[in-house]
Amino acid sequence: MSSHREAPEIAKDPVADNTDTYAFVSPENDGTVTLITNYIPLEGPAGGPNFYEFGDDVRYDINIDNNGDGVPDVTYRFTFRTEVRNPETFLYNTGPITSLDSPTWNRRQFYGVTRIKGDDETELAGHLACPPCNIGIRSPPLYATLAAAAVHHRPSGETFFAGQRMEGFYVDLESAFDLLDLRPFSELHLIPGAPNHNGVDTTKDLNIHTIAIKVPISALTRDGSRPTDPSQSRSVIGVWGAASRRKVRIRQGEENDVESGPWTQVSRLGNPLFNEVIVPMGHKDTWNSLPPSADGRFLKYVQNPEVARLLPILYPTAVNNLRALGSAPRADLVAILLTGLPGGFIPGFQNFTGTTYADMLRLNVAIPQHGTNPYGILGGDLAGFPNGRRIFDDTVTIELRAIAGATYPLVNNSYVPDPASGVIYDVTPPAIVSERFMSGFPYPAVPKDVFSTPAA
Repeated sequence: MSSHREAPEIAKDPVADNTDTYAFVSPENDGTVTLITNYIPLEGPAGGPNFYEFGDDVRYDINIDNNGDGVPDVTYRFTFRTEVRNPETFLYNTGPITSLDSPTWNRRQFYGVTRIKGDDETELAGHLACPPCNIGIRSPPLYATLAAAAVHHRPSGETFFAGQRMEGFYVDLESAFDLLDLRPFSELHLIPGAPNHNGVDTTKDLNIHTIAIKVPISALTRDGSRPTDPSQSRSVIGVWGAASRRKVRIRQGEENDVESGPWTQVSRLGNPLFNEVIVPMGHKDTWNSLPPSADGRFLKYVQNPEVARLLPILYPTAVNNLRALGSAPRADLVAILLTGLPGGFIPGFQNFTGTTYADMLRLNVAIPQHGTNPYGILGGDLAGFPNGRRIFDDTVTIELRAIAGATYPLVNNSYVPDPASGVIYDVTPPAIVSERFMSGFPYPAVPKDVFSTPAA
């Protein structure tokens, strides 16, 4: 998965588990950037009576690096507060929820937003309402309208949303961790067991909790400008999400728990699948606690990823050219994941942030968002992953193809990829997942309810 349950400790703490991060120039306004972080993986719609919500004891950050050092220059910080109207009922709502202040909605959640830039902290909002979870057709009868009311436009120029949405990340999870079974190539697997089959969209009936912001580009760049030349270094920003908790929590039985001490990072996410399948298990929890500026210590895992060693073993009659690479350091993957691609690799494109190795989404904000190819740059669409990441980008396919050698010619034009590296995929066709996305902010679609998902 993108980074759902990607490390042993964070798998036990879903409200702080940063599952996906997205960054793209807003398609309806190319003077703004949309940044999204998702939390709480694999939410089933039937989550009652205690439905999913953000953690009141978690600090959620969206970080922007605009000078390439892997350290945040701008941070948008979200903190949440849950308010219960009637503690003497077990019900989330006691009737239809028809508005964000409906008296029948018993357990509501609000959030504040602070922008941090250097030593300056500016409170942008203190009590913005989240929408309720999508319980069913009776409780929020007009859910799309209710959720739209939870899109908040601020005088500072930002637009905010925080709440439940449909899971946008699609992957054949059932087979991905069954010895990396790529269903369209099942008959080529070292251990036979199933015929070739289209990938299965395992997450199509699940939800997620989304924090989304739309920000003027000039608020994020190093010089406060809106760049228009993609070749300029100031056109590139790095983006990642993070969640933190207090170091100490004292449980007091019937009394409220007490938390104290400094905040410590427990989760982060830049590029999809980085901690999931590149960082070894013994280092995953450490990786979650570190800033991107410390990612040089994981360089060797990017240069020689385990999946690249496994593919020619599991599929001995495919991706044969990976054997020819041997232990050659994968400079192409280092560029894609840790430094960005310098100019000259791809005509008209660069998202290079410098020599600091850091796992961040790198977005060139001078490239407008008009493409729709889910394979991003591999599909000739310079506005797609790994130039930032859009909701509909097929990141599993893109990264599998890259690991299988499709991007190695960028750094060695004498290398000819095996044909399989250009067709490997493990997901359903993009048309099938189109219901997951909206054309406008906050972009992930309305969450599933129990009546819109098939019975077991």
